[in-house]
Amino acid sequence: MMKAVFLLALIPSLVSAQESIERLDPALDAILDPAAKIETLCKGFDWAEGPVWDEKEKRLLFSDVPRNTIYQWKEGDTEATVFMKPSGYTGVAPYGSEPGSNGLAMDEKGQLYCCEHGDRRVSYLTPGGGKRTLADNFNGKRFNSPNDLAIARNGDVYFTDPPYGMPGREKDAQFRELPFHGVYRVTPQGVVSLLTRDLDRPNGVALSPDNKTLYVAQSHGPAPIIMAYPLKPDGSTEGGKVFFNCKELKGPGSPDGIKVDAKGNVFSTGPGGCLIFNPEGMLLGRILCGRPTANVAFGENGTRLYLTSDDRLLRVSLKQ
Repeated sequence: MMKAVFLLALIPSLVSAQESIERLDPALDAILDPAAKIETLCKGFDWAEGPVWDEKEKRLLFSDVPRNTIYQWKEGDTEATVFMKPSGYTGVAPYGSEPGSNGLAMDEKGQLYCCEHGDRRVSYLTPGGGKRTLADNFNGKRFNSPNDLAIARNGDVYFTDPPYGMPGREKDAQFRELPFHGVYRVTPQGVVSLLTRDLDRPNGVALSPDNKTLYVAQSHGPAPIIMAYPLKPDGSTEGGKVFFNCKELKGPGSPDGIKVDAKGNVFSTGPGGCLIFNPEGMLLGRILCGRPTANVAFGENGTRLYLTSDDRLLRVSLKQ
């Protein structure tokens, strides 16, 4: 059905047969230059995730979930260096294959927020003050494994809680306490509210520029969808609708990390790499990475898009 709607053409300057840019609508040219190239900045990771741009230090921070490590990369580096280890699990006994931090975000104070698989919490790193727990339970029951997060202008944190970081995932009888995979909001004071429990595998989460829409990507084979939820003034949701269904798209990966630019364009990882939508949900094109791609982040005042793509960190220049 998508082929009948969009004109398919490949941008002339391709990096390789695996990494390329697929142009599905001319409107993509206003976001991504037709001559844009996909850069490989560093590689050799187990599973790179959760990138965030640190404007103060001019660096990119990202997680390697299996290695329980947050790495940093700066312009000119050929390799990433360790920023924090452990990043998401501080226990002494082994805890599954994905114990580390996943999604990362920066607030206006420059504090780094982390979704931690192994410690099953949302935390933040205060400048010079150590790490603090923002939330680790809902109604007294521990979260599954907080996955990704987005910070609203008022300081509220929206996050998802699928089972991917638990040793036995959804079948984990030892550690699992909640019988569902929720999408939550937590205030700066630590008050947690459940927004929805209707998604089987909520994953990436992002806010529209006006903070009136919450986007949630679902990494679930039977329903690989991106949802859009209108937000009420108090931060709660009302109804939700499918923003895009990725079921018919071909390529490795599924909906995972998601970000929204200043104009409301949505960048979501998914089949093939990174999908780029206009605010109305029209798929304008894809950054094809040739491998499952976990998440994306804007950097350098929105002029660069960073992608954590399996074992490597990639970058594409934007027109924004």
